[in-house]
Amino acid sequence: MTLQQEIVGNAMQMAVVNLTPGQTVYCEAGKFLFKTANVSMETRLSGPDRGGRDQAGQGGGMGGMLRQAMGTAMQVGQRALAGESLAFQYFTSTKGEGTVGFAGVLPGEMRALELTGNRAWFAEKDAFVAAESTVDFGIAFQGGRTGMSGGEGFILEKFTGTGTVIICGAGNFIDLNPADFGGRIEVDTGCIVAFEEGIQYGVQRIGGLNRQGLMNAVFGGEGLSLATLEGNGRVILQSLTIEGLANALKKAQGGDKQGPTGGLFSTHAG
Repeated sequence: MTLQQEIVGNAMQMAVVNLTPGQTVYCEAGKFLFKTANVSMETRLSGPDRGGRDQAGQGGGMGGMLRQAMGTAMQVGQRALAGESLAFQYFTSTKGEGTVGFAGVLPGEMRALELTGNRAWFAEKDAFVAAESTVDFGIAFQGGRTGMSGGEGFILEKFTGTGTVIICGAGNFIDLNPADFGGRIEVDTGCIVAFEEGIQYGVQRIGGLNRQGLMNAVFGGEGLSLATLEGNGRVILQSLTIEGLANALKKAQGGDKQGPTGGLFSTHAG
């Protein structure tokens, strides 16, 4: 069953989810806003259950319990390494229809993605807000060289299964398909919110090691690299980067971290 939800608001959107009797939705800890009294709330370290079988897909008994515990520990370890919340909060409507509200942590948009089981979705860290219990949340580690160069792209959230998942980002969203632009687009690494499985993510150097390449790196505000997205599928970009927002706040407080050039020599806030 598709999750009945409505995204409301402008500069700081929130998702209002209507649950049918017995339906469950889960969120990352810290993104819950409100619920009606007939909706129960439970905090767990494990991912959503699958019809009485544990997340690792094993049976019952002592062996199954051990495998379940090991699977949960691995999930928690991955989320800790990725800097994600260690626990999920689960909300189930127990008596009739119920309502739950969720929001992100930055001013910006939210988007509901419908997974059919054919394609996974990948998203930047902290993009996940909530999903129905038929959607699996995982962590994907981008390959070493590409990931280390790509900043936000090193660790990605991965959504599989079927059903609705709600994500958030900063600023406004734009939906693109690289196939509509010759099969490839190049973007600031901090502007990527999410993309479908089948899109190839990479990182390329801005220009060569020549005068113009150095000008781009030092004065262009992008550093040495751009992210590349290739293939045929949906891509969601955001108009505001977290680093840009942090630097703007620091500047407003009299602690400009951008540096005189705004590019290679700028320092990350914090």
